[in-house]
Amino acid sequence: MRIVVIGGSGLIGSRTVDLLRRASNDVIAASPSTGVDTLTGEGLAEALAGAEVVVDVANSPSFEPNAVLAFFETAGRNLLAAERGAGVRHHVALSIVGTDRMPDNGYFQAKLAQEKLIERSGIPHSIVRATQFMEFLGAIADSATVADVVRLPDSLFQPIAADDVAAIVAETATGTPRNGHLDVAGPDRAPFHRIVARYLEAIGDTRAVSSDPEARYFGGTVGEMSLVPLDEARIGRISLDHWLRGRHST
Repeated sequence: MRIVVIGGSGLIGSRTVDLLRRASNDVIAASPSTGVDTLTGEGLAEALAGAEVVVDVANSPSFEPNAVLAFFETAGRNLLAAERGAGVRHHVALSIVGTDRMPDNGYFQAKLAQEKLIERSGIPHSIVRATQFMEFLGAIADSATVADVVRLPDSLFQPIAADDVAAIVAETATGTPRNGHLDVAGPDRAPFHRIVARYLEAIGDTRAVSSDPEARYFGGTVGEMSLVPLDEARIGRISLDHWLRGRHST
C-alpha cells in the first residue's frame, strides 16, 4: 500500500513511518525538509502521485491562536485539494480529544477547524483524537509555572505515550475509513496535578504542583472532563510508570 505521511519527520510521524514500513508498505515521509510544503502546496502533487492513503500528523510551528488557525486551514485546504486530484482513498488525521469542548482555547479551535475541512471534503477519512502526549509533560509543567509553583486546572488528565499514538495511527491508516473520529488515551486517568507531580518527581524536579480551579490550559478554560474521553475510547498499552522507567533506561 502506498502511504504518504505528512509531518513524517516529527514525534508521531517518524514513529508512524517506521511502523508502516515494517509492515511492508510503500511509505513517503513528507515534510518541508523533503520538499513537500502543505502551506505553499510545493511538492504535494508529486508526493501524492499514486498514493492510496494520506496520514496528516503535521503540527503548526506557532501556537499563537491566529497563526495556528491559519496554518491548519491553509495546509488542510491545500492537502485535501491535492488528495482529490490524486484520487486518495483514505485521509487519516491526528487531532485532540476535547477539540469541541474548549471554545476559548485557540489551538483546540484550530484543530476543530481542520476536522471540519476533512469532514466536508468528501474524501473517506478517519480522525484519531488523542489526549496529551506523555512526552509533553515537561513543557506543560513549564507553561503552568508561576513563581516556581506549577498551577494546573482542577480537571482530569489521561496522557498517552507517543509510541501508542503512532501504533494506533498506523493501524488506522491500513484499515477501513471510519468517516468519523476515534478517541485514544493512556491507561492512567487522574487529576491533572497528580499526573504532572509524578512526572516531576521522577525526573528529580522539586517544583511544587498545585490544583487551581482558575488555572487555564494554554489560554483555555478547562472543565473537569475537558481533556479526557467522554465515551468509548481506545486505550494505549504504555502506563505512565512504564513510560517513566523507559525514560531513565535510555
